[in-house]
Amino acid sequence: MSEPTPHVDKGLSGGAVGTGDLVFFVVAAAAPLTVMAGVAPLSIGMAGRAAPLGYLLAGLLLVVFAAGFTAMSRFVRNAGAFYAYIGRGLGRPAGAGSAYVALYSYNAIEVGLLVAFGWFTESGFEDLTGVRVAWWIWAVAGLVAIGVLGYLKVTFSARFLGVALVLEVLVLLVFEVGLFAHGGGPQGLDLGTLSPHHLGGAGVGGMFVLAVGAFVGFEATAIYAEEAREPERTVPRATCVAVAFLALFYTFTVWMIINAYGSDRAQAVAEGEGGADMVFTATERFAGAWAADSMHVLIITSAFAATLAFHNGAARYFYALGREGLLPRRLGTVSPRTRAPATAVVTQSALALAVIAVTVAGGADPYTVTFLWSNGSGILGVMLMQALAALAVYGFFRRDRRGMPAWRVIAAPLTACAGLAVLIALVCANLDLLTGASSGVNAALIAPLPVLFAAGAARALRIRRRAPKAYERLTTVDAENV
Repeated sequence: MSEPTPHVDKGLSGGAVGTGDLVFFVVAAAAPLTVMAGVAPLSIGMAGRAAPLGYLLAGLLLVVFAAGFTAMSRFVRNAGAFYAYIGRGLGRPAGAGSAYVALYSYNAIEVGLLVAFGWFTESGFEDLTGVRVAWWIWAVAGLVAIGVLGYLKVTFSARFLGVALVLEVLVLLVFEVGLFAHGGGPQGLDLGTLSPHHLGGAGVGGMFVLAVGAFVGFEATAIYAEEAREPERTVPRATCVAVAFLALFYTFTVWMIINAYGSDRAQAVAEGEGGADMVFTATERFAGAWAADSMHVLIITSAFAATLAFHNGAARYFYALGREGLLPRRLGTVSPRTRAPATAVVTQSALALAVIAVTVAGGADPYTVTFLWSNGSGILGVMLMQALAALAVYGFFRRDRRGMPAWRVIAAPLTACAGLAVLIALVCANLDLLTGASSGVNAALIAPLPVLFAAGAARALRIRRRAPKAYERLTTVDAENV
């Protein structure tokens, strides 16, 4: 087998993305409105008063993870972030295995979000107009729009995501200001909700599954390192800003939702028939019908923005792996005009279209099956990559800290790895809370992760045997040496 020919095109659009753009990408991927209006009621139903603190603790753990993750970003600039980091810290076979898992996970989350966008849009459009248009038509229309945005310069996506993010955060702030103006809910503003003793209640383990899943996507700052201005500064800054904002915003908003109903009855409301609409109901009560109607519309744009963000991330993984020979090299090419990973964008879009077609042909429920199942598997995959990346940071700096403090490159990543390992165990034990599926289905959703990791490691070892020079390039292709 001959050694793969190194790729020589100009690469992605370097210097196009600033700190603000990166923050918009990753916070929009987290979809704050979708998380708060669509998922937070489930967390409250599981854990009651413990929910706000659960989001805060999940955020603090990921801040610790980000400390080491961003330290490594100063030395590694690669669009396949997890792959490159793990490969540098734990060895190329582990890096290649993680690459396949990361690619699967980002694609699973993206296609799930796309189907959810179609589902939200179908119900929202029917509520506003009385006309029902099938969810899959909306999903295909969304896919076309996302494909076009992904094909254009990366700055177009950043501008759209910035607008969408600001609007969805604003509508939640309108609810919160309205609640403050009314002096809080039935019991006022109850600070006792934030007491740590609530964490000993039942359902807290399941709540942490949802809380950690709410942050998935923040690590994507490193995916754009090749396209960032001064990545050694912008990537760490954007990561820390994104995680800190999400942790504080989620905690405060969940606390306000509980206060809107009273800390003694919020859990019962969340578990009841109207639990899924509790955020919309509270918004209408404290801020007016116009705010609730706006929220119904903006949850659609929130789902679209999150889908676009994950689409961009998945396409860049296709690009990085194609460039280094772990996938067909055609994927590692860019558009001469826009410098976007054009072939990867088309491939990712075709994959999403195939999932829509299978869902329709199989008569599966778009939300409870395609969305929840794919996101359950994808979130678990991303968490696994985070744990391995934290361990890789320690491996990368273990012999030479490169001027970095020990707390940042030794203590922080090891602490984050241990914390994430515990949460991964919780997710596996409580995956049915995310998917609503049987144990057999949940086992099938977990199975691709070890299988893909093994396949990637085997691919790397095969390259080492047949093309040693190509093997030496794995995980070492950064923006400056493409």
